[in-house]
Amino acid sequence: MKAFKVLSVLLSYPTEELVAAAPELGAALDAERALPKAERDALQTLLDEIAGGDIYDLQERYGLLFDRSKALALHLFEHVHGESRDRGQAMVDLKEMYEKAGFEISANELPDYLPLFLEFLSTQSPDAARELLGQTTHILAALAERLDKRSSSYKTVFDALLAMAQEAPRRDIVDELLKTTPDVDPMDLEALDAVWQETEVRFGSSSSCEANVSPPKESTIRLH
Repeated sequence: MKAFKVLSVLLSYPTEELVAAAPELGAALDAERALPKAERDALQTLLDEIAGGDIYDLQERYGLLFDRSKALALHLFEHVHGESRDRGQAMVDLKEMYEKAGFEISANELPDYLPLFLEFLSTQSPDAARELLGQTTHILAALAERLDKRSSSYKTVFDALLAMAQEAPRRDIVDELLKTTPDVDPMDLEALDAVWQETEVRFGSSSSCEANVSPPKESTIRLH
């Protein structure tokens, strides 16, 4: 499905090429009609901002959101495994899934990077893609809520993904994820340092957090 590729590109670091391609991305979504009308219309705000924005402003905004804020990290396993050893095995499993499907990734990309995962979904059948996407909806919903707090038009990408997923997020799991990582002001350097230097989150064999939070097993992105 081309929609997954388009959403992958929209979540990638802004470049001059992305700015130039914004109208083409919108046209691709319209041609495929994979998104509900409400979500497609909402995405136009982000597309217009990218098409008409100054590249340096776009890059700065992106960096403040996704690079400096741990709570908005675009690496899926960051939100369920933190820096625990379980994350390493989850990475191996996800990479193996890519390889079995004949999908190659560059050496400088981690398998759980959301734009990469969405690019992979674009190579799969619609049913398989929606099923795999459904295993991430609790993470997507948590990210959407955090972006909503910032009044960011990037929220529309996550709303679109949630609309396409086979499985809806569970409210209790989303709430646990929102509590796990402090959502701090990206301009508050002292608070950011405290978050990045905090004690490693520990997860048990079922990926349940042992540090004051115990999300159900379903909170673990399965992807198998």
